[in-house]
Amino acid sequence: MNHERVAVIGASAKPDRYSYKAIDLLARYDHTPVPVSVRDTEILGHTAYPSAEKIEGKIDTVTLYVNPRILSTMVEEIAALNPARVIMNPGTESAEARAFFEQRGIRVIEACTLVLLKTDQFMSV
Repeated sequence: MNHERVAVIGASAKPDRYSYKAIDLLARYDHTPVPVSVRDTEILGHTAYPSAEKIEGKIDTVTLYVNPRILSTMVEEIAALNPARVIMNPGTESAEARAFFEQRGIRVIEACTLVLLKTDQFMSV
């Protein structure tokens, strides 16, 4: 099984948030979550970065937990990570961001990261 390093954009240390649940589940499935949060410095033992441009090292996948308005301000720094794919979780979908990423050769998937992990589809999409 491939283990990915996954940037979680819009990460939260609040246990009721889907981004928190994604960080937890990614780790349980032996992936390395890389939280990006403007509020938190650590989430579930993982260092949280204040922006995507602060991340060091390779990112395989980016999973989004920010609304399209916020996403529109972040597309360039996300694309600069050069991920193989971006997962737009429900509520984060943006035709403009999708076009921006796809023009740069980044595959975009509209899906729920939690569902992909729980149904063993995370690595196949």
